Parts: sequence; structure tokens; C-alpha cells
Amino acid sequence: MRIGELATMSGVAAKTIRFYEQAGLMPEPPRTAGGYRDYPAHAATRLTFIRHAQRAGLTLAEVRGILTLRDSGQAPCSHVSDLVHQHLGDIDRRMAELRKTRTALKELAQRAAATDPASCSDADICRILSQTAGSIAGSVSP
Repeated sequence: MRIGELATMSGVAAKTIRFYEQAGLMPEPPRTAGGYRDYPAHAATRLTFIRHAQRAGLTLAEVRGILTLRDSGQAPCSHVSDLVHQHLGDIDRRMAELRKTRTALKELAQRAAATDPASCSDADICRILSQTAGSIAGSVSP
């Protein structure tokens, strides 16, 4: 099937399919006598897998690694399991950081509500933030 057909069938734009070929996610298909790409039917399955993997938060490099394992005849399930657990750990760490940031921002919002702008001096850039140097410096990452 031609690239337009594959794009329609898979819901992936033709430009994206070409990108996936260049990125090593899709094997380059054989060409017709006229030079058109001639994709096998299973190309749609591969594109669907790539889309699902991306939705799960995997990078294209990680997806390429999974596909490389599968293409070499190995079942990539344990590798995928490891990746999933790594991503879950990353998300848990980011969520903890976001909770700390939220707490710090709530403190700033309370301070802002209680601060009279007229009381700011030229020595401070902003009293709301300047007063927080000790209390939230460790809570908010640069």
C-alpha cells in the first residue's frame, strides 16, 4: 500500500511516517517500479504500536530499542517492564517536586495577599520573593 493509504489507515500523517523511517522506527519499505513506497499490511500495526508507546510516555529512542529487540526475534516484554517502572519512578519524583512547589507557591500567595506594595523599598526587588529566601529556597528547584 502507498503512504497515503497507510496514513489514512493508521491515523498517522504521511510526513510522520517518513520521519519514523528516518528515525529508524519504521523499516524503509520496498519501492514500486515507479519509485513509490510500497508498505506491507503489517506497517499499520507497527505505527499503532509506536503511537501507543508514545502515549504511554516512552521516548522515540526507547520505542526504537523495543522495536529493535522485536525485530531481532526477542520478546521485549521485560525491557518494556523496566522502562515502565523507570517512568513511574520519574513521575513519582516529579509529583513530589510539584507538591513541594505548590506548597511554596501557596505560601507566596498568602504573603502576596498580606503585602502592601507601597511598603516595598528600592533595596528589594520584590519583598514577596525576597522574604522567602530562607523558607522556600530548598523547596523550589532552579
